[in-house]
Amino acid sequence: MTLHRSTRRQFFGQAAVAAAPLIVSATALGLEDKPAPSKRINLGVIGTGNQGFNDMRAFLGDERVQIVAVCDVNRESPGYWNGAVAGREPGRRLVEERYAADKKSGKYKGCDALVDFRELLDRKDIDAVVICTPDHWHALPVILAAKAGKDIYCQKPLSLTIAEGRAMSDAVKKHKRVFQCGSQQRSDPNFRRACELVRNGRIGKLQTVRCGLPGGRPDFGKTGDRKKPEKVPEGFEYDLWLGPAPKAEYAPARCHVNFRWIYDYSGGQVTDWGGHHPDCAQWGMDTERTGPIEIRNAKGVFPADDLWNTATEYYFEAIYQNGVKLIISNKEKGGVTWQGSEGSVWANRGTHDANPKSILDSKIAEDGVHLYKSDNHYRNFIDCVLSRKETAAPVEVAHRSITICHLGNIAMRLGREKLKWDPEKEQIIDDNEAAKMLSRPYRDPWKLPEA
Repeated sequence: MTLHRSTRRQFFGQAAVAAAPLIVSATALGLEDKPAPSKRINLGVIGTGNQGFNDMRAFLGDERVQIVAVCDVNRESPGYWNGAVAGREPGRRLVEERYAADKKSGKYKGCDALVDFRELLDRKDIDAVVICTPDHWHALPVILAAKAGKDIYCQKPLSLTIAEGRAMSDAVKKHKRVFQCGSQQRSDPNFRRACELVRNGRIGKLQTVRCGLPGGRPDFGKTGDRKKPEKVPEGFEYDLWLGPAPKAEYAPARCHVNFRWIYDYSGGQVTDWGGHHPDCAQWGMDTERTGPIEIRNAKGVFPADDLWNTATEYYFEAIYQNGVKLIISNKEKGGVTWQGSEGSVWANRGTHDANPKSILDSKIAEDGVHLYKSDNHYRNFIDCVLSRKETAAPVEVAHRSITICHLGNIAMRLGREKLKWDPEKEQIIDDNEAAKMLSRPYRDPWKLPEA
């Protein structure tokens, strides 16, 4: 595998630096030098549901990549975004139809569809993996992929618990893997520009940061009326889908896209969007490798429901050592607002603004703070697989960002007005009940692997 990987990266080494931030195929561009399959980065995709399809489409547009296998515990069914059909067989069809379009024959058969992710990780011909599973199925594949020598693109939020996030970051570092978290706002020029303005003092002394995230429990999968136990559908390995999570009877509203509203598998909107706006908030705050020292005034609304139990409304404050307050709530203006002694800057997807407007005209000097520049999150990952450089959204940064939201969920669920946090030791101080929630027990026979 070492020789296979080395040859491929030597082939692309210089080209990666100048790669265009486009995801259209080389064939569509009329290029004659599209790399042969033997010279591309072989990619395996674990999780072919909602985001899995989005990510596959993006990587299929990169001429340096060859998707050779997809993996999902579901063969094929509806229940995904807006009731859409997804699963490993639709995933395989997407890949093979895309590559068939580049063939004179119009035919292509070369993508395997697997049930167990461990079989995919055992493949010696796979260089990197894309992990788009539910949150409770992030830690195990990431750690095992790192141990297997695979580079990793893993969707946000990074982890289900703080303990998992620490183990994932340690494993990636130990095995020297390239890692990109799917927090794609790191590759949005509007967030980058806003963060640079803040980091270069254009709003004066930073005082308060406000993150506005969505609320509610939307019925994305159109299965919200099916929360009672039903027979497991044919072709769905439900026990494997549960994995390390507690044993539970199958219901359509439990799985696929609506898993986010169940605390056993996710943290609701708090962690779903917590992988985005709080991440960019820390980028602008220059705290992306540390964290707050306290969570305050945590308040959550948890309406009674037959199945869904995450917060629909929420508010909490993260207090930092320098006195800056980060507010995370579904009541705040969407996006991130950095407020300082001389003005404010706001960013959301595709736009940014400032008060006063003159801040937007500010020029950053050559010796000022210039943040990591990536204009395409997917191509940035492949660039770094080839160059072995750090990505736009590395694992430690992703871990530190989602830690804030995990702490907020803990405080809200326990009704804590205050929760003290040591960001260096990553420990909750003087609250044993809350400290126990830094991790969760795994259902046998699953265990969190050693790095």
